Amino acid sequence: MNKACYAIRSIKLFMSLDVLRITYFLYAHSILSYRIIFWGNSSYSDDIFKIQKRIIMNSSRNASCRQLFKDLNILPIQSQYIYSIILFVTKHKDQFLSNSQVHKINTRQTFDLYVPTANLTIYQRGIYYSGIKIYNHLPTAIKDLSDDKNKFKLAKKRYPLHNSFYSLEEYFNT
Repeated sequence: MNKACYAIRSIKLFMSLDVLRITYFLYAHSILSYRIIFWGNSSYSDDIFKIQKRIIMNSSRNASCRQLFKDLNILPIQSQYIYSIILFVTKHKDQFLSNSQVHKINTRQTFDLYVPTANLTIYQRGIYYSGIKIYNHLPTAIKDLSDDKNKFKLAKKRYPLHNSFYSLEEYFNT
């Protein structure tokens, strides 16, 4: 990622914003998104996020990049992790149990995925458990679109892009 950061920042003065965005997606984004569902919840993701911010940052170092991420239609690393996990869960939804399959009580969370009991942190940070928690926290309006694949995919992408989450805690607090 540091090499991608150096390459993109060194051509920043000579290229238009569109070319820089394309270069980012070709070079840095491919590194970031590779198997992110496995490492996106690790402690290293904070260091990688700092490099990602350095890549897209303007000349002011203390300014927030949140609006810049939105303007460039680039997902911060945690938003990319959330999006990738949601894609994984929806693609493999038949591997997960819903609350209605576990118990017959009709509640507000009947159509949410069943969250198994887990005491180990390593299991809670894994794909299966994190995927369930992240998917269940999607707004109901987006989950209701799951019958229409195109609208659902677009809504899944827009939600983290519009909110530009910097952490999972921020995602769960919205």
